[in-house]
Amino acid sequence: MCGIVGFVNDASGEDKKVILKQMTDVIIHRGPDEYGEMIDDHIAMGFRRLSIIDHKMGSQPIENEDGNLVITYNGEIYNYQPLREQLIAAGHQFKSKSDTEVILHGYEEWGKGLLQHLRGMFAFVIWDKQKQELFGARDHFGIKPFYYAQMNGTFFYASEIKAMLPHPQFVKELNPDALRPYLTFQYPAINETFFKGVFKLKEGHCFTLRNGKMQIERYYDPDFRESKQELSELVESIDRTVRESVDAHMIADVEVGSFLSSGVDSSYVAAVARPDHTYSIGFDSGKYNESQQAHELAKVLDLQNTTAVINPQVAFRNFPLIQWHLDEPDSNFSCVPLFFLAQLAAKDLKAVLSGEGADELFAGYIDYGVHTSSKVIKVFTRFCSYLPAKIRYGIANFAKNKTFHGAWHLYSNLAPAEESFIGQSLVFKESESDRFLRPEYRRGPSVRSIVGETYGRLKGKNLSELKKKQYLDMHQWMPGDILLKADKMTMAHSLELRVPLLDRELMKVAEQVPTKWLITDQNTKYAFRQAAAQHIPREWYDREKLGFPVPVKDWLRDEKYYREVRELFASDTAAKFFNRELLLQLVDDNFAGRVDERRKIWTVYTFLVWYTVYFIHDGSKPVIVHESE
Repeated sequence: MCGIVGFVNDASGEDKKVILKQMTDVIIHRGPDEYGEMIDDHIAMGFRRLSIIDHKMGSQPIENEDGNLVITYNGEIYNYQPLREQLIAAGHQFKSKSDTEVILHGYEEWGKGLLQHLRGMFAFVIWDKQKQELFGARDHFGIKPFYYAQMNGTFFYASEIKAMLPHPQFVKELNPDALRPYLTFQYPAINETFFKGVFKLKEGHCFTLRNGKMQIERYYDPDFRESKQELSELVESIDRTVRESVDAHMIADVEVGSFLSSGVDSSYVAAVARPDHTYSIGFDSGKYNESQQAHELAKVLDLQNTTAVINPQVAFRNFPLIQWHLDEPDSNFSCVPLFFLAQLAAKDLKAVLSGEGADELFAGYIDYGVHTSSKVIKVFTRFCSYLPAKIRYGIANFAKNKTFHGAWHLYSNLAPAEESFIGQSLVFKESESDRFLRPEYRRGPSVRSIVGETYGRLKGKNLSELKKKQYLDMHQWMPGDILLKADKMTMAHSLELRVPLLDRELMKVAEQVPTKWLITDQNTKYAFRQAAAQHIPREWYDREKLGFPVPVKDWLRDEKYYREVRELFASDTAAKFFNRELLLQLVDDNFAGRVDERRKIWTVYTFLVWYTVYFIHDGSKPVIVHESE
């Protein structure tokens, strides 16, 4: 796992070596073990290494046999060994045993077709000296980040946006169109980032840059469809593929541990992997400390488990540092515990497994349609789901905005996904955002235009509404929030996170799970849970999804933290973007217990903290605060 950064231009007056080193040093946390560079008249390629495979010979940049192609790469390719043997048989000569060189020679052999061979997580660039052409790609699901920008005759790329800031040709400017959708989605929801002119290379996409012109294309997209598999056959297929994927994700020249929560996903992974070390974390006690349940499971499975409790004051003091690492504001509560969980594991290890991906692949979210405890309503809804679309939509329209019990369950399950579902997060409705925002920040793209682009690719496909929702989350919520925070929070502590449940081979299984085995009257991701049941006790495989429990509600009603948030809401910085009076009323009413608007408050607070870090303090890294300070 590493960090990459570089720029392409023909400027002769720049001291490219000095500039590149400054840029690369900003992301030293992604690779503290080694620095590498390649500079010529056209390109400067920088690299920070966290050595996981081939410690001695895995340094980057790496050149091919004749020195014409040069690669820098961030990620892990889990099938690199068989691919290496295949390329050697085709006549390629290797200097190392690293997966990096497999990508390079694979590009020589197959060109863009290389991407169809890779199983893993990656973001890489390959420079062709003869053609003066840059080729780059991001993995199938967006596990690894990749940002790019074109400014003042220079093309920039980096694993993290902050690495671009030191370049003299980079112009740092807030993107005003990013704020409005962020307030609804809680994460950067559009392809242009909060930094104007800086974009994300989308998941499953690659690009070619030549003569200053960038051509981007999609090389992968999940193919959700129905099948007639029996449950027993499906469960066996899921479990077999999970076990194979976990085995592949354990390949490393260093020890690989595992995160362990109270939920089914990480529990399943840890039970299969049986690592020497697992890690759990929580807040205080009771409902906010799931590490207690995780520790109990570790005992049942006979696994060593290290737990820690987060000090709320330390969490608050380090929130600016968390937002600095994220590059863009993300108000997902779980960013906070994940930062400290990674810090805990990084004391011992360089790599860990985690359970991201299962909820999107196998339908684990209650927002996919579990909105009642009534068995009668559930059975009736299931019956209706088999009716022709015109009738289903008619029933949904009847239930829309009704107040009888089960109305929302009926509507959300039977209405067109395009009409009823925008993803796993809804904080401010657009009308609310417009009330709170100053006029100049109300011009961002609408929620419907953002999700409509993704839904549009499903036009003409005969998919259940549930599978449409999965498809949207695979392209919106998962890369925009879940995987972004997973990468940034772990790499903040030089820790490589591996996600064996988000794997190409497992995706092939998940794509064709019959809708009836995704969510049943019993639980979400039903088939996946039945596969997990072969490895963990019912108390864990059948547990309702909670996510990371974070006591934000308690914090915002604690005098000390309430005053801190209120002070920021009352600032001139807040007034630049928001109706300050509405913000103060919101936080005051919440503190008094008249409303529970923790998510809205935390979303605004997150943005203001992020803006303070990057624009008022000019992007300087906040100092980490320890418990003793």
